Amino acid sequence: MTDRHIQDYDVLIIGAGINGAGLFRDLSEQGVRCLIVDKGDYGSGTSAAPSRLIHGGLKYLETGEFRLVAESTYERNLLLKNAAHLVTPLPTLIPIYSWTKGIWPAIRTFFGSKTAPRSRGVLLVKIGLQLYDFYSSGNRQMPRHKMLSGRRALSSIPALSREIVAAGTYHDAAISAPERLVRELVQDGIIAQNESRGMNWTKVEHYEKGLIYLTGSDGAQIIVRPKFLVNAAGPWIDAVNAVFGLQTALIGGTKGSHILLDHPELMQQLDGRMIYFESNDGRILLVFPYLGRALVGSTDIPDTDPDAAACSNNETEYFLRSLTDLLPGLAFNRDQIVSSYAGIRPLPNSDGVAPGLISRDHSAPQFPAETDRPFPVVALVGGKWTTFRAFAADVADTVLAQLGLDRQTPTDALPIGGGRDMPRTSSEAADWIATTALRTGANPDRMMDLLSRYGTTAHHIAEHEGPAPAFIENTTFSEAEIDWIVRNEQVVHLEDIMLRRTQIVITGQATRAVVRKIGAIAAIALGWEIDRADAEFERTIIVLTQRHGITFHKDRE
Repeated sequence: MTDRHIQDYDVLIIGAGINGAGLFRDLSEQGVRCLIVDKGDYGSGTSAAPSRLIHGGLKYLETGEFRLVAESTYERNLLLKNAAHLVTPLPTLIPIYSWTKGIWPAIRTFFGSKTAPRSRGVLLVKIGLQLYDFYSSGNRQMPRHKMLSGRRALSSIPALSREIVAAGTYHDAAISAPERLVRELVQDGIIAQNESRGMNWTKVEHYEKGLIYLTGSDGAQIIVRPKFLVNAAGPWIDAVNAVFGLQTALIGGTKGSHILLDHPELMQQLDGRMIYFESNDGRILLVFPYLGRALVGSTDIPDTDPDAAACSNNETEYFLRSLTDLLPGLAFNRDQIVSSYAGIRPLPNSDGVAPGLISRDHSAPQFPAETDRPFPVVALVGGKWTTFRAFAADVADTVLAQLGLDRQTPTDALPIGGGRDMPRTSSEAADWIATTALRTGANPDRMMDLLSRYGTTAHHIAEHEGPAPAFIENTTFSEAEIDWIVRNEQVVHLEDIMLRRTQIVITGQATRAVVRKIGAIAAIALGWEIDRADAEFERTIIVLTQRHGITFHKDRE
């Protein structure tokens, strides 16, 4: 291919976050030739910084967004089946400190007040959970809510504040590796339509006369001529629109930050549950077990710089203070923090509305083709992780109609990646593990770990590892596992492995020695020269230090 070769695609999607990846898979399943590109890695922007919940949006009931709650609970239930390797039920407890408070503020919020309610009492929570059960009834996967007395709640979680008068319990779901699910969606799209293509670390350089000029991860220029353009760039949407002559102000982002704690006493108290609680300022926060750590989030602060999002000192103090108020029977300090992360939510521009009340619903404004831009543009605005499939289906139907095509494949029951043929019961899982372990030579316990990490695609890693894998010191990952990831999952930079192909950083397993070892494995697999390997190491250390709160000690390498 010469530098001037023009590649024709039905649809170009700019932005490989969850919305873009979901649409890429959907359109590819319909036989549409798609190209998806991202200036970073798959799922490296906002989609890498959620609270790691797949939830129905209990708090959206306060703002009367019943359609969004119905859609969210339906999509949550689908993900529990379609991505069972990554999405699992999460029992949740809401501590309540009064019987009737919050009713009038809630009514004002329901009818459009721009300030959030405070101190939701038992009556309000009970009504909310009953509504939540109602909207969760479609394709139900989990138990209905229950109300507990204060005494029962304290006997279950003794460290809770003694001011508690009752508690509500219900179930939502958590996702163990959101970045992996994004990449699996892209991979599924490529499998479904072998003329579709995904390109990470690919920049949109400029636009001219119907042609879009890209620079790939290897520095080569790619010229693309699409019939339809989808702007799925999240908080970068307005900047991308500007490349195509569209002056928009669609996004009014807010920053959401999280911290991860190494806190065995807290983990014991949580006992597999999430606590969904109010801070003293009325903001809803959460804490739940995540891969052996306690995940705490999230803030909601107006911010417009997604390239520099990081958890600030003030946010960290806010989390620790709120946890202390919630659980005065436990001690919290900065030394317990093993990592942090933050991202900018691509919410619709909503001047004057409290950040927590900005709608998480999605929209897709369209810009018709013009003389100097012969293809239409649609921008994917807002949305939430849980509802990506429904958002993709809506937009895909619009694109298909404009391309004169019909839908061939609904995606409601379509498994994702390693969720395909995932064992549903403990006995099915035991059979799968025993059979796969026998075929690959893997230890059954190791096979169980790989199944929980990769779903049914785990057999690829087990075959690559063999019966006696060598583990990277201080981690739960083997050298052969990393080698397989590097060779098969479109790794471009060392940070891709550390942050998105594995959970090494977020769970606090990243030391300088670990980063160096994984970099050495990647260098061999990708043919990096010494200078490139050293540059990747230094680049990754900077990213982990500045964006994820990791403190490295040179004398420990």
